[in-house]
Amino acid sequence: MALTDSMSTVLDDQGIQQLLSESVKLQTWLDVESALATAQAENGLIPKAAAIQIKKNAKVENLDLTKMAEIKRQVGHGFVPFVKVFVQTCDSESGKYIHYGATTQNIQQSSQNIILKQINHKFLTMTKTILLNLARLAENNAASVMAGRTHGKHAIPITYGYKVSTWLSDMLMSLDRLEQLEPRVFTIMMGGAVGAFNSVGAVGPKVQARVGELLNMPVMMIPSRAIHTPQIEYINALALLANNCETIAEEVFQTSIEEFGEVSEPFQKGTIGSSTMPHKINPKLSKGIIANAQKLYSLTQVGYYSSARPFEADSSSNMLFDGLLTEAVGLMREILSRTVALTETLQVHVSRLYANAMINHGIDNSEYIMMALAKKIGKDRAHAMVYQMAIDAEVNHKSYQDILLKNELLGQMFSKDELNNLLKPENYTGLSQELTLKMIKIVRQRCAK
Repeated sequence: MALTDSMSTVLDDQGIQQLLSESVKLQTWLDVESALATAQAENGLIPKAAAIQIKKNAKVENLDLTKMAEIKRQVGHGFVPFVKVFVQTCDSESGKYIHYGATTQNIQQSSQNIILKQINHKFLTMTKTILLNLARLAENNAASVMAGRTHGKHAIPITYGYKVSTWLSDMLMSLDRLEQLEPRVFTIMMGGAVGAFNSVGAVGPKVQARVGELLNMPVMMIPSRAIHTPQIEYINALALLANNCETIAEEVFQTSIEEFGEVSEPFQKGTIGSSTMPHKINPKLSKGIIANAQKLYSLTQVGYYSSARPFEADSSSNMLFDGLLTEAVGLMREILSRTVALTETLQVHVSRLYANAMINHGIDNSEYIMMALAKKIGKDRAHAMVYQMAIDAEVNHKSYQDILLKNELLGQMFSKDELNNLLKPENYTGLSQELTLKMIKIVRQRCAK
């Protein structure tokens, strides 16, 4: 179950929750059974008239759901009741050929993959929306100077656009993964009890291939019920995409703290952050992304443990993967819905970015000063000299600018204006703007495909 809160009810999930509904699952079971009957009829396994009747009646509204629940209580099986009520929707002759030569997992896993493929397309669309939102954010802030940070401390200046471009680069790889894994992960299997087509013989692979064609899905090379690495790959890919989103959310969560004040989530009048602290305006989108992402990461390990089981099938593993995949897409739905909203509405406070970049009075530009000095006295000597001045300023709480201006050697090599320019963060952002604009172009071209 995805971790939700009041925000979840107002976010657009692109219809994903509906795809996870019981009615869609049952209809997809019917679609697979219908495709199986059609393929079997075309290959001479069952009468064509029976396949026509089966296809005609394969509609969820034809199923007696009350009867199905009653049978389930009697037999204690999750799929047999479905077959029995589906048989009852057809005439006695056609009903003989429903679920002919197939086993439960053939239908359930194939159906789940059909639904997951549709959901994955929704995820791809949402990811592209996030990328385009970020591209706009990067473009608007390509020149917004801020402090770059490493190990939690100021490093050297960058622009906010550059920061966003790193998110873009990482998320593009996740987009590629989700597209590239489709033919491996979302497949059809019709191999019967152990996957070797025992009940139908040599025509089995032809039937399976035709089912795949009818459903516009690839098929497993060996339709083994014991192969679960594709499901693990998908959960892994979702976890990596969730990590991209969490990276953004963590940064927003941290830098929206009053002491930073560099960004903020949008605030709607009337929104309440706390039942006891009237002043609270919390980063609701970010914290939901973080919580759901961290929950999603935990599912990958469970999948690995459950996949490595002996023998040709293990229903405990099948049941677990069914639950893992359902939970994974539920969590991903929540993460992406929130990230779309966050990237669409994030407010960047440019003046605060610059003020924070200047909080150390130019000391963040020490590398810039060192490299300018290195051209005159060599890198090693320049490093030692700038180090002494920087540490003097930090440890003794002196003005770094004053220390530089009072240094006789620097005074001989640089004018006062030159030294002051060397202290300005906007003069030392490297290729931040160029890299940002290049990344924006790549993203827009990629998302246009």
